[in-house]
Amino acid sequence: MKFKNLSFVISTATIMAIGSLFSPAYSAGKDITIVIAEEPDIVDPCEATRSVVGKIVKQNVTETLTEINPADGSVTPRLATSWKQKDNLTWEFNIRKGIKFHDGEDLNAQAVVKSINRALNPKYDCEIRTKFFGNIKLKASAIGSHTISVKTESPQPIMPALMGTMTIVSPNTQEAKGVRDPKGTGPYLFNTWTPGQSVTLKRFDGYWGDKPEVENATYVWRNESAVRAAMVKTGEADIAASIGVQDANDPKMDFSYFNSETSRLRIDMTRAPLNDIRVRKAMNLAIDLDGLMGTIFPKGVVKMTQIVVPSINGHNPNLKPWPYDPAEAKRLVKAAKADGVPVDKEIVLIGRLGIYPNSTEAMEAMHAMLTEVGFNIKIKMMETAGWLNFLSRPYAEDRGPALQQSQHDNNNGDAVFSMFNKYACKGAQSTTCDKQVDAWIVEATAATGIKRRDTWRKAQKKLHEEIIPDVQMFHMVGFSRVNPRIKFTPTISTNSEIQISQVKFN
Repeated sequence: MKFKNLSFVISTATIMAIGSLFSPAYSAGKDITIVIAEEPDIVDPCEATRSVVGKIVKQNVTETLTEINPADGSVTPRLATSWKQKDNLTWEFNIRKGIKFHDGEDLNAQAVVKSINRALNPKYDCEIRTKFFGNIKLKASAIGSHTISVKTESPQPIMPALMGTMTIVSPNTQEAKGVRDPKGTGPYLFNTWTPGQSVTLKRFDGYWGDKPEVENATYVWRNESAVRAAMVKTGEADIAASIGVQDANDPKMDFSYFNSETSRLRIDMTRAPLNDIRVRKAMNLAIDLDGLMGTIFPKGVVKMTQIVVPSINGHNPNLKPWPYDPAEAKRLVKAAKADGVPVDKEIVLIGRLGIYPNSTEAMEAMHAMLTEVGFNIKIKMMETAGWLNFLSRPYAEDRGPALQQSQHDNNNGDAVFSMFNKYACKGAQSTTCDKQVDAWIVEATAATGIKRRDTWRKAQKKLHEEIIPDVQMFHMVGFSRVNPRIKFTPTISTNSEIQISQVKFN
C-alpha cells in the first residue's frame, strides 16, 4: 500500500475563521504569543519532561541545576555553579548564591534537597523520577549552606547530566504532585492558567541572570497545524512550536531541524495476540515507511531501529530498519493463526491528538496497513489526559491488546535517559521484561567510555531483532514557524522546551 499522493488542504477562509474565533489580541510591544498543538493537562514542574509541560515551565519558570547544550550535549552550569565527583558513589554540587524563588524564599542547599526529594518521592508518579531516575536509588543531603551531596547505591558517572533534568521548585511547594501555580527561580513568573484558553507567564524582575527582552508570554493551543501556521503568518502568534510538513511552505518564517523525537507504536507484549513474536514481526513488515515519508511525515525523517536517535551515546548504527513486506506479514499472521494464536481479536490503536503534526492521519494510514495484512484494528484517538491513562504503570488488569501511538524525546546525550523507562522489567512505561536486557541496562548505567556505549548497543540489538516491543516508525524532523518580528532559532530542544529568555526583537 503506497501513500505517495496524499495532500492536506485547508482554505484560507477556514483558517481565518477558526483563528478569529479563539485568538487573543495580536502580540504587541515586548509581549509574545506561542501557539502549541495541545492544551496542558498539568503544569507541575516534575512533569517538565513531557513536551507540553516543558515548553511552558522548563528554564522559564523553574530551572535545573545543570543545563545540557543541545548543540553538542555538553553539560553547563545553571543553578549549580560547579560539581565534582568525590568517589564512585558520591557527587557534590555547589549551588549559586544570592538567588530568590518567586515567592521570596532563598535558594540554598536545603531547598534544593527538598525539591529533589519531592520529585523522587515514590508515592507520586512524577515523570522526572520514572523517566530518568527509575533505576537509580540516591540520597541528597545538604553539607553546607549552598553545597549538596548526592550519594547513589551504584555508580552514576553522568550524574551532572542527570541533574539537567531535575527542575528545582520553591520549598513551599506542596509535596503532592499537581501544583497549578509553580514557583521557581526562572526568568518568568507563572501568571495565569485559564483552562481551555491560555497560559500566561510574566517577566520576573528579581531574576538572578540577564534581564530578558520579552515581558509577557501567552501560550494558546490549536490542534490544526494549518491554523497554527496561519496564526504566525497573520501576526496572531509569534512562534508555532510545531507545524506539519505541508504547512512549512514559507522559507522566511519556517525552520526545519532534526529533532530528538522518536515515533513508534508501543506493543503491549503481555496481551494475546501481541505476545507472539510472529505477530510483532508481521506488524513491522506491514508498514510502508517509504510511503509515509514525504507525505504524512517529512522527507527528512529517518527510519527508526531503536528508541534513541543517532547522535545519542548508545545508538547502534549497525541495525537495519524493517523492510516493507506485506506478503511475509500475511504469511506470519496465517502461521500464528494456525497455531491457535487469536490474531482475529480486536486490537485497539490508541492515538493521541496533536502528539505530532498529522498524528491522526498517521494512525489512519497505519490502521489501513495493519488491516491489509489481516489484523483487526480499531483506532481510538484521545486527548492527552485520556491517553496518559494507558501510558504508564499501573496498567489496568482487564485491558485488552493495544498498540499505543508514542513519541520519545531524548536530547540529553545518553541512552540511560530512555532505556530503563521504556524497556526494563520495572520501567514505568515498559510492557516487556527480559532478564538479559535488564542486566545490560544496569551494567551500562554504571559504566563509562566504550564499555558503556557497547553495552547499550547490545541491548538495542536484542530489542530490535529478538524482542520487538515496538512497531518502529521514525526519528523525527521538526518544523517551527517564527514571526519575523522576533529573533528565535528552533533547535533539537524546541519540542521539549522553549526558553523565552532567548527570544529577541527585531
